[in-house]
Amino acid sequence: MTDEIKDYIHGLGKNAANAAKVLAVADEATKNTALNAAAKALRESKDAILEANKKDVSYAKQAGKNDAFIDRLMLDASRIDGMADAVEAIATLPDPVGRKLATFDRPNGLKIERVAVPIGVIGMVFESRPNVGADAGSLCLKSGNAIILRGGSDSHHSTKAIVACMKAGLKAAGLPEDAIQSVETKDRSAVKHLLKCAEYVDLVIPRGGKGLVKLVTQEAEVPTLQHLDGNCHTYIHKDADLEKATAIVKNAKLRRTGICGATESLVIDREIAEQAIPMLLDAMPDCEFRGDSDAVLIDERVKVASDEDWGTEYLDAIISVKLVDGLEDALTHVDKHSSYHTDAIVTENAVAAEAFLNTIDSAVVMHNASTQFSDGGEFGMGAEIGIATGKIHARGPVGLEQLTTFKYKVFGNGQVRA
Repeated sequence: MTDEIKDYIHGLGKNAANAAKVLAVADEATKNTALNAAAKALRESKDAILEANKKDVSYAKQAGKNDAFIDRLMLDASRIDGMADAVEAIATLPDPVGRKLATFDRPNGLKIERVAVPIGVIGMVFESRPNVGADAGSLCLKSGNAIILRGGSDSHHSTKAIVACMKAGLKAAGLPEDAIQSVETKDRSAVKHLLKCAEYVDLVIPRGGKGLVKLVTQEAEVPTLQHLDGNCHTYIHKDADLEKATAIVKNAKLRRTGICGATESLVIDREIAEQAIPMLLDAMPDCEFRGDSDAVLIDERVKVASDEDWGTEYLDAIISVKLVDGLEDALTHVDKHSSYHTDAIVTENAVAAEAFLNTIDSAVVMHNASTQFSDGGEFGMGAEIGIATGKIHARGPVGLEQLTTFKYKVFGNGQVRA
């Protein structure tokens, strides 16, 4: 069976590589035609997608998955419309392929251009979120990349239905349908074979929990762009407007608890904690607060935190609370426990805000805003393929520009090197 799965994955890779050659030279109008046709197919196939999603949700509930997991998995009519809107939004964005990133002339008369080009074949390994099929497929299509999608078994039926719509868009534009493929087998060895398919796959992007990222780190023979967990912090500085801070934290934690940009850790200056903590608890009665010993003494509704809480991505209505003795103490705590996804400061003190933004080395740092804005759509990218938390090639929301690399075009007139 292992050899059969390997051959299957290599077959997908070969098909994707052939499709990528066509996409790489496709003009913008053709790619936009495919995207708009895919968006139309998503809307017209809404009932079929919802029916497929019901199967996935039913299996997930039977497996005892928690509410946050179900929320990430579940689709409804508005979420499907949102997917279609995102696909159409990507069609309106400038084509990233062919951009001249730099030009320079050499003393010998050579003219050199650095030009944006597609990466090639992207392998996308993700868990539970079926909308990834539309977002990642659209971004790769517009940026001239072919993609192989391997969703979690929990979203198997939903992903298949969504990918069918993306293929319909490709077909309508006369582009190869193998430009967007999904791994149909639920056999777990398929992921390992995809990670080792260096002959055809140019980049693997994992999007999921620590277990998935660990597997990719250990097994990949293909370059990876990692989307790690989001232990996002919001720090309430002593000079914060507490009404503003309360509204920001409530949104950052509870708007959607199951997304990677949700605030999981709250850091509060001790100087304002006695006023801030009750305000937050009153505003967020359905959220469990787990705090250090001083936070517990301020309000009995705060439960005692363990050392593990400071580094936990809950993806649930739970938040850790750490009291600190000013900006330097906050910077130390955030730096120690952050997953370098997104961290925010709430303050009216511009000097403190600038120090936080310059010191915290996360992919996204914010001042007086909800961490849930850490999103490709909110950044004007149409959608995202993930939030990159590493430092190589791309950081933060990964959109069209981040899915390109570059090459040099050199123009001469008979020059020879001495």
